[in-house]
This record gives sequence, C-alpha cells and structure tokens, in this order.
Amino acid sequence: MEQEQLLEISPPIGSVHILWNLATAPRALISLAHGAGAGMHHAFMQSIAERWAALGFHVLRFQFPYMEAKSPRTDRPPVAIATIKAVVDHLLQSYPGLPVFAAGKSFGARMSSMYAAEQPSPPIKGLVYLGYPLHPAGKPSLDRSKHLPDVPVPQLFLQGERDTLAEIPLIRQVCNSLPKATLLEYPMADHSFKRPKKSGYTQEETLDLLAQNAADWMNRIISENA
Repeated sequence: MEQEQLLEISPPIGSVHILWNLATAPRALISLAHGAGAGMHHAFMQSIAERWAALGFHVLRFQFPYMEAKSPRTDRPPVAIATIKAVVDHLLQSYPGLPVFAAGKSFGARMSSMYAAEQPSPPIKGLVYLGYPLHPAGKPSLDRSKHLPDVPVPQLFLQGERDTLAEIPLIRQVCNSLPKATLLEYPMADHSFKRPKKSGYTQEETLDLLAQNAADWMNRIISENA
C-alpha cells in the first residue's frame, strides 16, 4: 500500500513529498533516499520499496528539495542532510519503538552517510547503500569516503562490479578500513544494478536479491540489538 503526503523540512527549505510503502507486520522502518538524476517515483526506487515492504519493513521514500523544484542541480549537503534528518525524525515519531535504517541510491546513499557522520549517536541502527558513488565516472578517487570512518553505525555497501562510480578495488579498500562495514558485490552489475543476459540474472531477479540481501543484513542488526 502506498500513501503520499507532504512533509515540512524547515521554513527556509519548505516541504517535500513523501511516499509510504507499508508492511503488514513491520519489524523496522527504512528511509529511502533517491539518486541524483531520478526522484522517488523512479522504477528502481519503487521496486526496492515494494520488495522491502513485502519483507516486513515500512519504507518511506521522499523527494529532495531540488527534485521538488525540478532543478538540474542537486542540493548542497546541508540541505540534503536536513531533509534526511526530517524524514528520519518523522519515521521515529510515526512509529515509536521500531528500529530505523537509512538507505539511499547513489547520491542518496552518500547524503545519508553524511547525515550519520555528523552526529555521535544517530537515531538509526544502520545504513544501506544501493550503489555508493565513491568517485565520478572515469575519475577514481577516495575523496568521497573521507567522512565514512565518522559513521558510528554499521554500513552495508551493495555494489555492482561494473559500477563506474565505484571501482571495485577502491570500494574494497574503503570497506576493509571500516570496522562496521559489509560489502556485497554483484557480478556484471553496473551502477543501476543492470546486468547483461549472459550473467544469468534478469533485472527482477537482481532486484529480488538486492532487497533480500539488505533485509537479511537489517534483520541481523535488529537481532543483535534486541
């Protein structure tokens, strides 16, 4: 079941649309932040949200302010982080007592990580990155990982092996340096987790696997914190 609403971020920033995918018997809550080029209604976002809801998670998708304004430029980190904070706070207020995870696709993953890195005790149990954008395409670098050691909660990196925004040797190096990081690699998958036919996986099967792998990891975190 989907429910779309408006959520005020702050008077200067204004309001953004949010969209619930509700589970029948939720174990936890997930904020799901979209990537730079497509909003919360993108097929990938919808597919992951629906799968997580079916696996027992209330999922809250949302638009970043720039997407609401139809701007070609992404929000600056302070605005994006404030938006994620408002969404997480809304989750906590809407369903007190349920654990919260922050997830994101690409830009949304990076901004969610920066949100968590800014506070010593973020009110989330973990972060799920659906393709962490470690560097611009064709410009390998570790610059976008400098804040990740400041993230105090477990981090799950779901990465395609053909992702041009995160070369596998570099993302492995990053994850190996983080005490609470888990890296899952998807052979032949690109940044959008699309795989060629020779991989043996359809897109639906890959999405099923992504959602299930993340759900298993979140359920393990929940059990460890019980």
